Amino acid sequence: MKQGMIGMRTVRQLFAPAALAAAIAVSTSCGDVVRDSRAPAFVLIDSLLGVPGGPTVGTAGSILHSDVLTLITTPAPCSPAAPCPTIFSDPGTVALRLAMKNYLVSPSFNNEVTITRYHVSYRRADGRNTQGVDVPWAFDGAATGTIPATGDLTIGFELVRAVAKAEAPLRQLVDSPTILSVIADVTFYGKDRVGNDASVSGSITIEFANYGG
Repeated sequence: MKQGMIGMRTVRQLFAPAALAAAIAVSTSCGDVVRDSRAPAFVLIDSLLGVPGGPTVGTAGSILHSDVLTLITTPAPCSPAAPCPTIFSDPGTVALRLAMKNYLVSPSFNNEVTITRYHVSYRRADGRNTQGVDVPWAFDGAATGTIPATGDLTIGFELVRAVAKAEAPLRQLVDSPTILSVIADVTFYGKDRVGNDASVSGSITIEFANYGG
């Protein structure tokens, strides 16, 4: 029995340093992610909104109700008696601003960040996230604007591509009463005036359905 207890203590002594080393490695990795950007300012999202696509400008909202097929009645030959099934993309808008990492330092011209591109990916709350089967395909897009040192920037971008509504799983909703609810994660990328990388991510709920069908 005494020998077994010694053995147990020996095992613990062997694994305790290893576990501590693993914990340090994990915490160091997380810290590296947080400190990855050398930019002295954070990019912050004040709002991320979606706008339903269509023949007229929709109302921006924090939840996007995306119509996978829209029936338009003008111009000819489209009419109320013979509407034309049409697919529209859904735009989004984001309001961005800067915050200094050191709050004692005032922002300057060099801290201004020019956004040049963005990435959109989709996920479901139930974990079924196969692209082209459960959710639309992720994509990259271009959007350019400069966030001033002491102001904000509102920039438009494409949140849902028209081509996505012609592909699975959205095209299956045309003849179905199902509503597909997803979360769109949007990341914006840019650089400050001296070349430091900067990025910020936000999320918005999208509910896809054939609302007019």
